[in-house]
Amino acid sequence: MRHILLSVVATLLFASTAFANAFTATGKVERIQPVYTKVHQQQPQQVCQNVEVPVYGTVQGNGANGGDVLAGMIIGGLLGKGATGKDNGAAAGAVIGGIIAADKGKNKQVITGYRTETQCSTQYVNQTVSVVNEYDITYNVNGSRFTMRVNRVQGENAYVGQRKQFRVRYQLLN
Repeated sequence: MRHILLSVVATLLFASTAFANAFTATGKVERIQPVYTKVHQQQPQQVCQNVEVPVYGTVQGNGANGGDVLAGMIIGGLLGKGATGKDNGAAAGAVIGGIIAADKGKNKQVITGYRTETQCSTQYVNQTVSVVNEYDITYNVNGSRFTMRVNRVQGENAYVGQRKQFRVRYQLLN
C-alpha cells in the first residue's frame, strides 16, 4: 500500500511539471504612446478690478479766535462746577473747554476727492486637466510585437529605435 501511494504521488509530480527555459533577446522600440489621466487641481488666476480710492488733503482752519476760546472756557467752567460742585472742578473745566475750542480751529485731514486704482488678487479655480501618467511602449522582439505599460519616467526616457534586452521565458505545456 505504501509503495502504491508513493508511486501515485511521484506520477502526479512528474505529470504536472512542465519543461521551462529562458533566453535573452534584443528588442527594438517601435512605438511610444502616452497614457493620459484626468486630475483635478487648483489653478491660480489673477483677477484685477478698478476701485475708487479716497484722496486726502489738508484743509486749513480759520484758527480759533478769542471769542471761541472764551466761550469754551465759560461752558467748561460751568460744566466742571456743576459736575463737582467745587471751584477746582470749575477751573479744570474751563481749561479743558478752552483747549477744545482752540483745537477746533487747527488744520484737518479731509477727503478731497477720489482716484481710480487697479487692484489685483490671486484666486484659485478648480480645473480638470489631462496629464501623462504612463506610456504604452510597443517592442519588436524577433519578429513578435508586444506592448508594455511603463511609468512616466521610463516612457519619457524611451525613444523609437532604442534597443532593449529581454529575458524570454517559455514553458512546454502538456
